[in-house]
Amino acid sequence: MSRFQKILEKERQKLNQLGAESLRQYIPLAENPKVQKQSRIVDELVAQYQQRTVKRRHSVR
Repeated sequence: MSRFQKILEKERQKLNQLGAESLRQYIPLAENPKVQKQSRIVDELVAQYQQRTVKRRHSVR
């Protein structure tokens, strides 16, 4: 697992924890600013990962 994948996994775990806490408190995920912020972080990391993967595939060919 690459360093980038480890960072992505760590951020996903944070998101899952925040989501679980929010649901335990009966706070809708869409209304929890902490969950939304972390979700944007994970989305950005996933987009970066996908871009890296595509670039790597094209450079191999």
